[in-house]
Amino acid sequence: MAATHILSIDQGTTSSRAIIFDGAGSPVVSAQKELTQYFPDDGWVEHDPMEIWTDTLAVCREAIAKVGVSEIAGIGITNQRETTVVWDRATGAPIHKAIVWQDRRTAEVCAALKADGHEAMFKQRTGLLLDPYFSGTKVAWILDNVPDARERAEKGELCFGTVDSWLVFNLTGGEVHATDVTNASRTLLFNIETQDWDDDLLAALRVPREMLPRVLDPSAVFGTTEEAHFGASLPVAGILGDQQAATVGQACFAPGLMKSTYGTGCFALVNTGSTKVDSANRLLGTVAYRFAGQPTYALEGSIFMAGATVQWLRDKMGLIASAGESEALAKAADPASNVYLVPAFTGLGAPYWDPHARGTIVGMTRDTGRAEIVSAALEAVAFQTRDLMDAMADDMTRAGLTAPSELRVDGGMVANDWFCQVLADTLGRPIARPAVTETTSLGAAFAAGLTVGLFKSTDDVETIWQLDRMFDPQKPADWRDGRYAGWQDAVARARVE
Repeated sequence: MAATHILSIDQGTTSSRAIIFDGAGSPVVSAQKELTQYFPDDGWVEHDPMEIWTDTLAVCREAIAKVGVSEIAGIGITNQRETTVVWDRATGAPIHKAIVWQDRRTAEVCAALKADGHEAMFKQRTGLLLDPYFSGTKVAWILDNVPDARERAEKGELCFGTVDSWLVFNLTGGEVHATDVTNASRTLLFNIETQDWDDDLLAALRVPREMLPRVLDPSAVFGTTEEAHFGASLPVAGILGDQQAATVGQACFAPGLMKSTYGTGCFALVNTGSTKVDSANRLLGTVAYRFAGQPTYALEGSIFMAGATVQWLRDKMGLIASAGESEALAKAADPASNVYLVPAFTGLGAPYWDPHARGTIVGMTRDTGRAEIVSAALEAVAFQTRDLMDAMADDMTRAGLTAPSELRVDGGMVANDWFCQVLADTLGRPIARPAVTETTSLGAAFAAGLTVGLFKSTDDVETIWQLDRMFDPQKPADWRDGRYAGWQDAVARARVE
């Protein structure tokens, strides 16, 4: 019998996971390993590329063992997008730790490029802003700070890749150096209008073309795995950056459909169809996906700290023993509390793009306890989502497009009913939580399933998507606007240097 399952690799910021989906898009088995975080300096965040690879291999083997490799028709990969790896093409050895998307070490480089008038070119060609978030300045930093790296890169001895490229290289035994268009579009090096690496951008960031991967559609055969990894050779049949994968997994295929994923960070994307919207609100224009060579665009807003804020409450502050405790504590908080937590631990993302902002708590009194701080941490994610949704609605209206009327949500935080209701009340819009909230992994599985023929078209994905629960707003507009005004004041305080 033909294989009817897809192995989805979800290599995220805090963990590496493998989830196997059946032909109906339902998760069958999963395995997960937490990823070590390194913080070598203020605002610096790193991962060990070898740990990423060995953990990914381990969880894949664990999941496959429960189903059988003969059941796997192909592999889909979704990944933390802008995290940057540079490795030796011949040996496969990384020349430096991976620089994580949250890392802010290149803030001064970005400021200098802006001062020299380069941002308009980058924004026009990539849809992105000059910010340390993206891969381009991270690559340049590695080339400038590892001995002989730049010379070796120019000779073609080094490979640059986002995490998907790193995994494909290792899965194929070093045979394939490739990425997909969604990951390429997050590097500051890829022109989303010409759909190719851009020589002017490469020159501005001093990144040699010789170290860049080949760019394919998300739904394509990237290569086949070495037989030794899983006991059989499997096609790597789909790749999507994590937020684009969630957009596909949420079946946001029509302009105006919007999703927000609450993982380590929070990332909201709204489909803008064939229109590449030039944001007036410092949002990002990006590639949502590209099937059969036809790109579909999106507006994106990025929040750096969502689930990572809950992790901070647990690991650094000791206010909770597990993420699951946050819902009960938030419910117990004084509803009259005016405590605001601005989780700008690595700066602020959209629409502020302020790498110098730092975490701030305001409004505490003698009555403030851990319940109020936990509640404020969850509310901060809702307030930041409103920052993004208001900006998106304005940009889409300016472009003659219909603004989103609801928000589809996914990720670990949306299991928290209290958070979902606060989100609905803060936005003044319905919140749709799907039956399968692992939509990032599901999107990668869909991309691979389209390649190997398990799914015929995106219509199949729309049919599979099912609603679990709709959260409708319950608070009046004056409550919503008053709370949001307090948030804006707290953000202003976090940005004062």
